[in-house]
This record gives sequence, structure tokens and C-alpha cells, in this order.
Amino acid sequence: PLRTLLEAAGPLDGAVDVVFTGLDRGVQGGIEQQYERSLMMSDATREEVFLAYAINGQPLPPQHGFPLRLVVPGWYGMTHVKWLRSITVVTRAFRGYQQEPAYHVTSSWDELGEPVTRMLPRSLMVPPGIPDFLPRTRRLPLGACILEGRAWSGRGSIVRVEVSADGGHSWADAQLGGGGGEFAWQSWRHVWHADQAGAFELCCRATDAAGNVQPLSAPWNAHGVCNNQVQRVNVVVGDQLPVQQPVDGR
Repeated sequence: PLRTLLEAAGPLDGAVDVVFTGLDRGVQGGIEQQYERSLMMSDATREEVFLAYAINGQPLPPQHGFPLRLVVPGWYGMTHVKWLRSITVVTRAFRGYQQEPAYHVTSSWDELGEPVTRMLPRSLMVPPGIPDFLPRTRRLPLGACILEGRAWSGRGSIVRVEVSADGGHSWADAQLGGGGGEFAWQSWRHVWHADQAGAFELCCRATDAAGNVQPLSAPWNAHGVCNNQVQRVNVVVGDQLPVQQPVDGR
């Protein structure tokens, strides 16, 4: 846990923020700089925040932040600083570019807006059937179709997932799988009886324990962040298409 490391480092009197500096660099405003993000001390010392050096019993792969990365369960990915170079406790609020103005929900480039922190609820389904290669519309036979997927939120455990077959006009509750912890993905499953041929728009939406519900469309913001609108999957049911046999005849 990060909290254990901070306590071992010494007195934290007057500490305001903890700054995490990665080894990756970039240029902003004509100035070369490291990737840096901060957490308020109250967030950095939460028991679920930790430093990761391994995954599934193996050293952390380079693409996941070797040799060390920050993990802040429930928060969006920009907070999980990879390739950690240093951790610095400061007595003032950190104002680096990746902290401000980046990663804020704002309707204008001229205002700071609200910082991006914990994840909003979101659900995704495994697209059923087989795809049209170019338009990506899915094709299904008539009959019962199992819709399933995962849902998650950083603001509370998932308490409900709903499924729609008419683009969000009506909804049916999906069955939730076993709980895997506050920050774990929540599995869900629903049997859709596709008894009528035609085109349908499938949707799924999640609700968390804090009452947050996925919107049907995403409110616009200048940075394009926190998009958690419902997933939409277009399907065609019941079309009988000719089948081209593969070259090997199987």
C-alpha cells in the first residue's frame, strides 16, 4: 500500500499533495516536461491505493508501467502513473499541466471546470451474432439470444444493469453475477427473445450504489472526457444469407 510507504518516509506535517512523476516525457507550450499527476494526501493514504511491481506473479510488463506504477482503484486511467521515477510530498497544491488544465470537464477552453477523478458508471455488452465486416451490424438467427457483459463504476458498486432492444425506449433488468469487490467488474446476463425478424438497436446501462446512471447520450465537454453514454449495438434478426464455404471445405 502507498500509505505504508508514505508513513515510513517520515513526518507528513503540512503535507497537501503527493506528486507522482513518470519517466515518460512530452512537450506542452514549448516546454519539455515529465508526466506528473498528484493526489491530495487524503486520497493518497486511502487503503486501496497501492504501487504495483508485478501482475499475475510476473514482473510488470513495460507496457503496463515497469518497473513500478501507481494504482488508484476507481479512478480514471490518467491517475495511474506508469514508469514511476519519484514520489514527492509537497506542502502546496500541485498545478502541473497534466493536473491543470488537462483532464477537466469543462464546456469552454477558457474555464478550468471540474477535475476528472472517479469513474462514472459504465456497462458494455459482448456484441452477439456475427458481423457485417464493413458496417459492423451484427446478424442473428431468430430465437433466444444471450446478452452478456461487464459493468463498473468508481463511485459505488454496480447494483443494476438494464438492457434495451429498442434503442433505449424500454428496458428490462439483467441478472447480475457474483460480487467481486467494490472496484471489480460486475458481470451481467440477460436472455433476449429475438422472436421477430428485423433491425434492432441493443443498449445496456448500469446504475451504481450512489444512484449514478449511465446517460443515453454524453453531455459535450471541451476535453472529450468522462464519456459514459450507453453502448449501442445494431443487429439484424432472421435474415437467411447464402454461406460461402472456406477453401479447405470445413
